[in-house]
Amino acid sequence: MLYSVATYRLLAHEEWQEDLFCQELADLGFEVFETSEDGGELRAYIPTEIGSLLSVGSQSVIGSRDWAELVSFEACPDENWNAEWEKENEEKHYPLPDGRELIIRPHCAFGAGHHETTAMLLERLMTIPMKGKTVLDNGCGTGILGIAAAMLGAAKVIATDIDDKAVSNTRENAVLNDVADKMDIRQGDTPPEGAYDLILSNIHRNILICQMPIYARYLRAGGEVWLSGFLIGDREAIRLAAEEAGLQLRDEQQNNEWILSVLYRPLPAAEA
Repeated sequence: MLYSVATYRLLAHEEWQEDLFCQELADLGFEVFETSEDGGELRAYIPTEIGSLLSVGSQSVIGSRDWAELVSFEACPDENWNAEWEKENEEKHYPLPDGRELIIRPHCAFGAGHHETTAMLLERLMTIPMKGKTVLDNGCGTGILGIAAAMLGAAKVIATDIDDKAVSNTRENAVLNDVADKMDIRQGDTPPEGAYDLILSNIHRNILICQMPIYARYLRAGGEVWLSGFLIGDREAIRLAAEEAGLQLRDEQQNNEWILSVLYRPLPAAEA
């Protein structure tokens, strides 16, 4: 997949303002964001086929602020994108409760574990029994969450992503961590049908809301859906969409401006 990059010059601002700005860009289709070490520049990457439809030369469309000035928008050759991403995201190691290490080699895919949303989901996975569970990792990126679930005892993990490079990266990391036999890794833009004990979805707010009825339909009674990838200001919209789909809020966690919502499907009265 070919990507284009929008480069912004950043002036003095609060961290929450940049998080909100990135979320708004994500709603337009941008997928990955990089801030320079000195904090003076933001690069936002978008699939070229989407970016070409946005009239991205217009700051009113691309979304600038008085502290963020759009200075360029240009194609990023596929091979250069991969090289830059891999340079910034070297192999990561995460300790598991049993003493093993989860190893992730990120290649042009979101979810190497450093972002607040991925970190919250990964930390929570370490705290609950996973043995025998069927898990969906929806929007798997590098595969870090699904692979962690498999290593922690899940019987079956279905991992899916819209990006072919993410799917390829997840397959590589599954082999690296010796859980390929426990994982069914697919490319697609909607979650595959199934009966899941746990659904993990760390993607954009609008997609979470759109797919909420699917999560509810595919979740086993008593199962949980863990949603992240959205900001504090989106909490109410997520809650309302969940309630409308028949899911209830069990728990919530916050890291900076980012939220993790744990939803569940209530057991029928006869089983409760």
